[in-house]
Amino acid sequence: MKALILSGGHGTRLRPLTYSQQKQLIPVANKPVLFYAIEDVIEAGVGEIGIILGPNKEQVIETVNSVDWDAEIEFIYQGEPKGLAHAILVAEEFLGNDEFVMYLGDNILRDGIVDHSEKFKNLDPDSLILLTEVEEPQRFGVADLDEKGRVKKLIEKPKVPPSNFALAGIYFFKPVILEACKSIKPSWRNELEITDAIQWLIDNGYRVEASIVEGWWKDTGKPEDILEANRLILDGITSKMEGEITDSKIMGRVIISEGTVIKNSTVKGPCIIGEGCEVVDSYIGPFTSIGSGCTVVGTEIEDSVVMDGSEIYNAGRIVESLIGKNVKIREMDMMPKGHRFIVGDNSEMTL
Repeated sequence: MKALILSGGHGTRLRPLTYSQQKQLIPVANKPVLFYAIEDVIEAGVGEIGIILGPNKEQVIETVNSVDWDAEIEFIYQGEPKGLAHAILVAEEFLGNDEFVMYLGDNILRDGIVDHSEKFKNLDPDSLILLTEVEEPQRFGVADLDEKGRVKKLIEKPKVPPSNFALAGIYFFKPVILEACKSIKPSWRNELEITDAIQWLIDNGYRVEASIVEGWWKDTGKPEDILEANRLILDGITSKMEGEITDSKIMGRVIISEGTVIKNSTVKGPCIIGEGCEVVDSYIGPFTSIGSGCTVVGTEIEDSVVMDGSEIYNAGRIVESLIGKNVKIREMDMMPKGHRFIVGDNSEMTL
């Protein structure tokens, strides 16, 4: 079985961060979101991965190639995002006549996809789609299931949902899905929708099964989703101390990476601090991820994501914030309290 991982799209809901970086490369617990998808499909036994590219394609290629993956990876340029079914058609040559799993690269599952992959093999349907229970199914694509758990119909953002099972953005397909994608017409958004392709399978007598996600699932499409995913991942970490700690207090599950120096500070987990950082006279609170090469002086940071190379000096208390790469935040006179930031890469702020 092959894998098709989508790493395109403009990420408009994550601007300004996505003006300068691809949304699937935004880190959660100091790891690009895209890497969680790659790890999941490799764990499920996939040896050939196609990654669909859009804007910032060179950035994605460079980031993915920085790791020695236990799989062959091919990059496939989609161009303008014209729908998930269009992405399958763009990858037709790569997919050939093989079964494959399609994984949206901005999704994170706590428990991966091994069990779902086994279910696809054992049930041998034409498609198996992952579903997750949600509180507001009106906001999602929703599946209507029969008494055997098979999918009868898919409905996009229904006013009266037939169930609370939403599409989780991970799909297993047999090659017949290519015929389905070629048979449908663009939606009102002028996109080839994967829901329409799956519905084509159902309407033409093919068998579509559902597999329910038992653990947590996050679509990291918005700033609050990134922060929530960061909390969920950090909540499962194991402490690891590789840096230098001087006159500081470390509490709870904390990862302090190699080359990092903590001086006269308090670090309270769960949190992670990347390589080559300097934290002085500061408080790093729970559910915080600080990327590599960062400097934090005289500042409190909690429940936030700070990306590589950022410098924060005497910035008061920062909470529930996303701070991009190489950002500079400095105090000018007074130290304000309780600021909330969503700051793009290469920005500079004076407080």
